[in-house]
Amino acid sequence: MSRFYLTTAIDYSNGEPHIGHAYEKIGADAIARYRRLCGDDVHFLIGMDEHGQKVAQAAAQRALTPQQQVDEIALGFQAMWTRLAISHDQFIRTTDEVHKAGVRALIKRIFDSSPDDFYERSYRGRYCVGCESFKQDAEVADDKCVLHPTRALEWVEERNWFFRLSKYRDFLTRLLTDRPEFLQPESRRNEMLALLGQGLDDISASRSRFTWGVPFPSPLSNGETQTTYVWFDALPNYLTATGFPAKGYRDRWPAQLHIIGKDITRFHSVIWPAMLQAAELPLPERVWAHGFVLFSGERFSKSAGARVELSEAIDKFGPDALRYYVLREVPFDTDGSFSWERYEDVYTSELANSWGNLVSRAVAMVEKYCDAVVPSAGQSDLDRADSTDFDAYRRAMDGGSGYLLHEGIKRVMACVARGNEHVQRSQPWALAKSPDSLADLDAALGTLMRAVARQCVLLHPFMPGKAQEAWVQLGGPGRVDEQRLDALMALDAAGWRVKKGAPLFPKPAA
Repeated sequence: MSRFYLTTAIDYSNGEPHIGHAYEKIGADAIARYRRLCGDDVHFLIGMDEHGQKVAQAAAQRALTPQQQVDEIALGFQAMWTRLAISHDQFIRTTDEVHKAGVRALIKRIFDSSPDDFYERSYRGRYCVGCESFKQDAEVADDKCVLHPTRALEWVEERNWFFRLSKYRDFLTRLLTDRPEFLQPESRRNEMLALLGQGLDDISASRSRFTWGVPFPSPLSNGETQTTYVWFDALPNYLTATGFPAKGYRDRWPAQLHIIGKDITRFHSVIWPAMLQAAELPLPERVWAHGFVLFSGERFSKSAGARVELSEAIDKFGPDALRYYVLREVPFDTDGSFSWERYEDVYTSELANSWGNLVSRAVAMVEKYCDAVVPSAGQSDLDRADSTDFDAYRRAMDGGSGYLLHEGIKRVMACVARGNEHVQRSQPWALAKSPDSLADLDAALGTLMRAVARQCVLLHPFMPGKAQEAWVQLGGPGRVDEQRLDALMALDAAGWRVKKGAPLFPKPAA
């Protein structure tokens, strides 16, 4: 059994979850569920980034303490991830005492391992509270941060602890060159290599202008105590979640995969590995930077004002349909668009009319023609063709060629289309009319049910609820998530007793 430690970016505590948040969690959940089907020992981490100036400002606007603000928002996020069936094993909050202790221990370890990497410096620059970072000229348009165009940049002057990031330019260039799989897709790696080619500036590691955060472990030379800069607080969550620095954290660290949005690639593929290298700790194995969900050409975000209510999108056709739609429609390696019209089209054509109808017909015909017991059937051309798509599905899902979840869905739906073609070609209703064709009837329905059972397993990472519902209707043993992909092509539904249920995907009212 292989260990697989998977993380997502922790969400900032200044608003409600939106589809952009959900897209990342759903994609990561599909990967986690796929790895469990492979038999891996998966640990799936998500959580909340609860410190920083932006949180303190949002709390003040609502006449709340920062802790009240983050407690309320954390409950809302956790409820939403439960509703979307996000199968995380751990939910970390940066206000957790264990996390705060781990952050301080990591910074102390850098002081001990690389004594020259922290130094004092006075700084003047434009600061974006939305990003919680200082901005260079290329990141500013019309005196606004390009990622938060509704927020005014703040001019900040203060003396802080700085981290000597510039020291790690050559190390990071070698990392991205010698280990191209460390950062993917390739477009994001090329961006970071270009950034490194321009040189790296040292970065602030502490702040003096706010106190809502982790106290920096070392005071300045004048005795002033400061607060840990929010990214030095947030990034270590992946490490502190393992119990670091307590004994045993290496049982889980390093992570096999960080899943993040492309807008924070620099933090995860430049700053984070430099911090770990300075602390003489192992690096994560891979960072995958997905794109954005767009609506009318705009990124979903609270600050930009482009959003669709996530609850409304779930209410439309249910959580599984939304999971399917966003991963099918928005490639996990680039940007894609959400539209209500397309959502309904995909739901009707692919879920209601294609897979939902196939499950319903298969169960109904076994019930009607075979006394509800699935007959035996030998291997067929359908099984062999499905095997080819199954191999392509695994390549799309296992990371070997990147995490192309949309390609995984495409391969399963090719199997669904083949199943529907098999029904039309074999016409079990016609075979049932002749006693001489009963063997052919058994072969047709046994082959079909075997194929539909495989589809349940392959669709489980994307639609865990509906896949289980279909599995129950087929009469499958146990739970669908207990199946293993190595044995999938040998799966035989013969002898299962079907039990027709409600339609998986009721058609929307005209």
